[in-house]
Amino acid sequence: MKLKVYRYHEGMKEPRYDTFKLKSDPSITVLGALFQFQQEFDDSIAFHYSCRGAVCGTCAMLINKVPRLACRTQVASLIQGELKIPLSEFPAIEETVKWNPEEEILVEPLPNFPVIRDLIVDTTSFFNYYKFVEPVFKPADKTPEKERLMDPSAIPELELYTNCILCGACFGSCPIDGKNPDYWGPAALAKLYRFHIDPREKKGTDRLELANIPEGWWACEFYGNCRRVCPKGVPPLIAIAKAREQLNDINEKKEEEP
Repeated sequence: MKLKVYRYHEGMKEPRYDTFKLKSDPSITVLGALFQFQQEFDDSIAFHYSCRGAVCGTCAMLINKVPRLACRTQVASLIQGELKIPLSEFPAIEETVKWNPEEEILVEPLPNFPVIRDLIVDTTSFFNYYKFVEPVFKPADKTPEKERLMDPSAIPELELYTNCILCGACFGSCPIDGKNPDYWGPAALAKLYRFHIDPREKKGTDRLELANIPEGWWACEFYGNCRRVCPKGVPPLIAIAKAREQLNDINEKKEEEP
């Protein structure tokens, strides 16, 4: 099997693809394959990784035209066609280079992000949107002597969104982020909703109103790619739909008021 890797650095007129024949190893991951590439073919290749345990999210990249974590994606499973994920198409994930998915693993940088070098992308806008949602706990009461207790029944819904590792796979798979750079994106909105439903937060609609703008809740068109590629199963679409429903209810009540 072979690894076909996107290469780019500042000053190049256009990117190129390098192909490397991998040593036979049924357990190797795409991240492991990149290490082989680096050690035996070209040590100048640039890519991010950290925990190697699908926790930090730094090794997210486009693998066989699907955003995935390189550290948890096995090469053999890709070649055998076991990891296919149907996505709503948009220009950034269309085929732009010839490759044979039965023999080659195609590795490219995450879409919807500016490429800095090879597989490394600039995540500045992604994390700026994350800062916009003010992802800091805002409690309703003063700091208690021991701890804040929470009804256990609230935990399952909260955990849907706290599992996000900010890898950017959802942002890279979103057709709206691809055509509207001002859209805050699935990860930021899911995080915003997570704080809105936290029973320990002060009551009110401040969190909802924060993204009550065209680039916030209302820009999503519910393609669903974000949920399909999320390595942790976070469902931004559910958060966005519920936020819209609650905002619509609020507006209806305001209109009914004398």
